[in-house]
Amino acid sequence: MTDEPADPSGPERRHDDAPAEESARRHDVDDSVRRFDEAPVADPADLDRPARRNGHRPAPIAPAVADQPGDVWDRRVAAGLAFLRRRLSGRYEVDEFGFDPELTDQVFLPLLRRLYRDWFRTEVTGLEHLPVDGSGLVVGNHSGTVALDALVLAAVLRDRHPTRRHLRLLGADLVFRMPIVSELARKTGGTVACNPDAERLLGRGELVGVFPEGFKGIGKLYAERYKLQRFGRGGFVSAALRTGAPIVPVAIVGAEETYPMLADIKPLARLLKLPYFPVTPTFPWLGPLGVVPLPSKWLIEFCPPIPTAHLVDSADDPLVVFNLADQVRETIQQTLHQLLGRRPDPFGP
Repeated sequence: MTDEPADPSGPERRHDDAPAEESARRHDVDDSVRRFDEAPVADPADLDRPARRNGHRPAPIAPAVADQPGDVWDRRVAAGLAFLRRRLSGRYEVDEFGFDPELTDQVFLPLLRRLYRDWFRTEVTGLEHLPVDGSGLVVGNHSGTVALDALVLAAVLRDRHPTRRHLRLLGADLVFRMPIVSELARKTGGTVACNPDAERLLGRGELVGVFPEGFKGIGKLYAERYKLQRFGRGGFVSAALRTGAPIVPVAIVGAEETYPMLADIKPLARLLKLPYFPVTPTFPWLGPLGVVPLPSKWLIEFCPPIPTAHLVDSADDPLVVFNLADQVRETIQQTLHQLLGRRPDPFGP
């Protein structure tokens, strides 16, 4: 009988070999775990550093999920729903004058922005003359049959001012006697053009806008365009003197051509209790289309400020008030002439 080597896996395998093999397997597993634990940990900064292979930089890894065009609209819809929820629940702030900053910025400002940027192609200069913070009285010329110049001026300051300030407009009594117009004027920061309200706003450090010509300015005929009317009794000067706020004259060219007033039907104006009833090239002939303004070219220039802090004690001196009001009026008139020279075509680019 020939002797052959025994098969270790067969039935003749010796039982004393099993513990040795099990110990060897455990040793191999422990050694693998030890090598894994002792492996150097990558620096987090190296994760963003592209590796080099064969001297070539690999292509950047694309994000897992790219932004889709619809995501922008999703965010807009979500913001709109949040805005409506705040309005319906009453969770918004209104100051003592009725000014609603959120409604102004979210609803009215986008409409005015389209108007002054795209329709009127407005150019603005002299913004550096406006106070960055603190009070200031912005005094401008008034024209155009409809007071678009006041609204455009407020939108320009909110968009172009270095600190994006709101302009608190002072309006005539008639504006705040009209049911819907009164509410809109209050919501957008307007108040009655009287010294107490003007002084309160200036005392709070607000930027206040006033148009001393009033209805005489916006209701004048086209033949008298860019000729400043009388500034009244200079109440705006007294408010600035009492608070020490600087006066910033501003000249606006372009509003005269938006609704050129060819005639004023005075009997109809008295019947309707209006300061004037305008006749323009489009109104009343075209009906509702007559309220669409003509696309005139606008130029707005802010002039150097006139300080008043040194004249606080002269707020009740009629001579000081008159001289200062005349200085503001003359500054605006001269600036208007310069702007008209820069804009030979009222409807040019």
